[in-house]
Amino acid sequence: MPQVYVYLAPGFEEVEAVTIADVLRRAGVTVQLVSLTEELAVKGAHDIVVQADLPFSKTVDKVVDAAILPGGGPGTQYMLKSQPLIDALGQFRFSDKPVAAICAAPMVLAKAGILNEVHATCFPGCEPQLTEGGAIVTAYNVVKDGAITTSRGPATAGLFALELARQLVGEDKATQVGRDMLYL
Repeated sequence: MPQVYVYLAPGFEEVEAVTIADVLRRAGVTVQLVSLTEELAVKGAHDIVVQADLPFSKTVDKVVDAAILPGGGPGTQYMLKSQPLIDALGQFRFSDKPVAAICAAPMVLAKAGILNEVHATCFPGCEPQLTEGGAIVTAYNVVKDGAITTSRGPATAGLFALELARQLVGEDKATQVGRDMLYL
């Protein structure tokens, strides 16, 4: 069973984080919510508190099958200032393991240096930061280029999560989950 980390920074977009975790868990993926602080209770952008499974400090040197970043303006700003997270994400550029970000969070992938010459999308208004990071910006709702997957925002979180399920557990399981949840 694949194992993934979904990183939660204070001010994360709740819809994105919970949707990603929910869809992937329904698909049989082991999802661990990782707090970028030492506090496991992480408050989102809309004052909803989500309980993380472990703090970032417990993930150092652990190998997982994918890294996923929900967006949210304040959460993304927090992630952009987290050099340990940037360093951890940078290691993914040398692997074929999926790395994914939604909403404003693709800016973090750009800062980590893994969007150079990669097709990507983001929340409207964040495009300049992706372009600065070398990305080829598109306006599609979900974009997969190699091992990198990006998406636009809260309304696209379900489709984004289903694309990640497809990559991690295959087309048949992702389609089944999508149909069961009435996405497809």
